[in-house]
Amino acid sequence: MKEAQYADAAGSEAVRLDIWLWAARFFKTRSLAKQAVEGGKIEVNGAAGKPAKAVHAGDVLKIVRGEERFELRITALSGQRGPASAARTLYEESEASLAARREAAELRRLQGAGYAKPPTKPDKRARRLIRALGDIDAL
Repeated sequence: MKEAQYADAAGSEAVRLDIWLWAARFFKTRSLAKQAVEGGKIEVNGAAGKPAKAVHAGDVLKIVRGEERFELRITALSGQRGPASAARTLYEESEASLAARREAAELRRLQGAGYAKPPTKPDKRARRLIRALGDIDAL
């Protein structure tokens, strides 16, 4: 396997973007991190990134993962995935980003508060009614 950490032309340490995202536990697999980068979900220093782009300590990333949006600064590099506590030390999230994520989570929680899940599964009669109502939409 290739060495994940390497020195760039300037001599400073660097790690591939997709490997860093995987090591920092933003994505479960490196291929998911690569797909996110190729899909335009990751920005590095305000520009679209590529999976093999070398990232350095101090770079600013904008990550969109589902409904979550992160703005963070890389504080350390790692090419190996470790425990979550170690992964958390690899970056520093901005206060604005953290507040926005908390606000969005609270909004999602409040929107789901009005929905009451049925206590049991529908019985045979109820399933027939549900199917019949579904056919009305097809007209």
